[in-house]
Amino acid sequence: MTAFRDRRVVTMLFLGFSAGIPLLLIFSSLSLWLREAGVERNAVTFFSWAALGYSFKFVWAPLVDRLPLPWLTRRFGRRRGWLLLAQLAIVTAILLMASIDPAQGQEALVRMALAAVMLGFSAATQDICIDAFRIESAPPALQGMLSASYIVGYRIGMVTSGAGALFLASAFLSSPEHYSFEAWSLTYSIMAGTMLVGITTTLLVPEPVRSRQVDYPYPAIAYARLVAVFLCAAAAFAGTFFLSGGAFAMLKDAVGGGGFVTLLVEAVRLALAIGVAGLVGWGLVQLGAVDRAMAAETWVAPVLDFFRRYGLATALLLLALVGLYRISDIVLGVIANVFYQDIGFAKPEIARAVNTFGVLVSIVGGFLGGLLATRFGVMRILMLGAILSAATNLAFVGLAYVGHNVPLMYGTVFADNLAAGLASAAFVAFLSSLTNVQFTAVQYAIFSSLMTLLPKTLGGYSGSIVDGIGYPGFFIFTTLIGIPVLILVWLAGRRLAIRDAA
Repeated sequence: MTAFRDRRVVTMLFLGFSAGIPLLLIFSSLSLWLREAGVERNAVTFFSWAALGYSFKFVWAPLVDRLPLPWLTRRFGRRRGWLLLAQLAIVTAILLMASIDPAQGQEALVRMALAAVMLGFSAATQDICIDAFRIESAPPALQGMLSASYIVGYRIGMVTSGAGALFLASAFLSSPEHYSFEAWSLTYSIMAGTMLVGITTTLLVPEPVRSRQVDYPYPAIAYARLVAVFLCAAAAFAGTFFLSGGAFAMLKDAVGGGGFVTLLVEAVRLALAIGVAGLVGWGLVQLGAVDRAMAAETWVAPVLDFFRRYGLATALLLLALVGLYRISDIVLGVIANVFYQDIGFAKPEIARAVNTFGVLVSIVGGFLGGLLATRFGVMRILMLGAILSAATNLAFVGLAYVGHNVPLMYGTVFADNLAAGLASAAFVAFLSSLTNVQFTAVQYAIFSSLMTLLPKTLGGYSGSIVDGIGYPGFFIFTTLIGIPVLILVWLAGRRLAIRDAA
C-alpha cells in the first residue's frame, strides 16, 4: 500500500488511462456507430484494420527511441517530448472522427477510415513512449507495481471509451432505429477531452533519469535522413497495397471468390506490400541515403540479438507462438459487439455487460493469472490460458442459438473475459522473459506488434466469414484456430526447458 503512494506509480495510473482511451474508439464504439449509420457489417469489421498501427509499431519504435524532436526533446526530454506529440495527435484524430458523418456515403467512410488510421498510429506511438517511460522510471523492484498501476489505469480508460461512449451516445438519443450523427459527434468530442488527463500528466511529471542521460551521437541531418528513409518505405507500402487492389480483385474473381480465398489473396497482397517496403528501405540504405551503421543500430541489432540468444529454430518457434497466441479471442472480439446488437441487445445492455462488467472480470482474471503463474510457472499457465481462450468461445455458440438472454450473455462475458485476463497476464510475463534489457523497448514493441498482426488482419474478415457461415459456425471456427496454439505452447515449453538446463 505504501508503494501505491509513490509518485511514479500514480503517474503510471494516469498514463495507463490515457493509453486505454483510443483502442475502443477504433473497435467496439466505432463499430456500433457505423452500424447505426447504416454501414454494412463486412465494411464495419474492415475498420478494425485501422488498429494495425499497434501491430506495426515495431517498425518505427526505433525512431521513437533514437530520434530527437525539434524543440520538444530539448524542452521536455526524449520520452516526454514524443509522448506529448503522440497525445496531441490522438486528440486531433478523435476530433477529426467526430467531424465526419459515416452515413454520408463512400467519401465520408474513406475520411473516417483515414482518421481512424491516424488514431491507431498515434495511439501505438503513445504506447511505445509509455512502455519506455515505465521501464526507465524505476528499478526492477518497482516495475511490478508500475505495471499493475498501468493496467488498472488502462482498464479504466477502456471502460470510459467503451461503456462511457455507448452510454453517452444513447443519452444523446442515437439508436439503431433513430440514428443521430450529432449524438455520436458530441460523444467522440468528449472522448477527445478525456485525453487531457494524459496530457496534463506528461506536462507535470519529470523525465526519467536514465532518459536524461542519453546522448544523440549523430548530427541532425543524419536523423532527418533516417526519417526520410522510413517515410519512403512507408509510402512504398501504402502505394503497393492500394495500387494493387484492382489486380488482386481480378485475381479473387478469377479463382472464384469466397471468404477463405479472399483471406489468402489479401494476405498475399499484404505480404507483397511489406516486401516492397523492405526492399525500398534496404535499397536506400545501400545507396547511402542514411548512415549504414546508424540504420543497423536502429533496426537490425535488436532483431539479431534475439536470434543469437535463442538460435534460429527456437526463435522462429517463439515468434510463431507470439503471433498466434491471442488469435482466438482477438478474431472473435472484432465482431462481438455487432453480434450482441444483431441478436437484439441494446447499447446500454452491451455497455453494462461487455464494457463494464467484462472489463472488471478481465482485471480479476489478470490478477488470478499473475498469482497462478507465480505459483505454478509461466508456461503451465500459458497453456491453461490458451485452452480457456479457445474453449470459452463455444459459449457464444449457445448464445447465438438462444438469442436475447441477459443471464446467458453475462455468463458468456464472464467466461470470455476471465479467460482473456488470465491468458494476458501469463502472456505478458512470457514476453517480458524473452526481452534483453539492452533492447527492451524495441524488442517488446516487436513482440506486442507481432502478437496482434495476424489476429487483427483475420479479424477484418470476420464480417465476411459470418455472412458466409453464420454466427454459430464463426464461433466454432474461432475455437478451432486456437488448437495449433496449444501445440506451440507445448513445443516452446520443451525447447526453453532444454535451453535452461543446458
